[in-house]
Amino acid sequence: MEKTIEQLQYPIGRFTMPKEVEHAEIMLAIEKIALLPSQVSKEIVGLNDDQLGTHYREGGWTIRQVVHHLADSHMNAFIRFKLALSEDAPIIKPYEEALWAQQGDYHLAPEISVAILEGVHKRWVALMQAMTEADWNKTFIHPQYNRVQKLSQTVMLYAWHGEHHLGHILNAKKA
Repeated sequence: MEKTIEQLQYPIGRFTMPKEVEHAEIMLAIEKIALLPSQVSKEIVGLNDDQLGTHYREGGWTIRQVVHHLADSHMNAFIRFKLALSEDAPIIKPYEEALWAQQGDYHLAPEISVAILEGVHKRWVALMQAMTEADWNKTFIHPQYNRVQKLSQTVMLYAWHGEHHLGHILNAKKA
């Protein structure tokens, strides 16, 4: 059975921002974030340039672009955590993901971004494991969506985000 555009675009379903997050959910999300770099590495190992240039859906990114995007996005997430932990409800800087995906560095080997993911995720996981209950309630302001976002919500978003794009890689490999 052929997948719908919705299934290709959101292989694990759309994300819904939770209002409240339980401690056990946070711990599971941290575990997912910790595992992502090795999962991505496993899925791209041995792929040639043509395979890395495969789109996960028509109009979607290539495997190479997805991997580079994950590094960009998760570097920004780590910085957003650091800002929220060190400032009172800072306004974060959004960025144009689609335009970043067209930059010259996106033509590099995706293993470079996997290495970035490995380093950022080690630091990010260590940071999150050291956070207190009060820290998880700290917030930042996302001006693009005009919302105040708790770090407890943000960890859930990025655990989903990693699995979401891992689904894109898996779909592209099947194409």
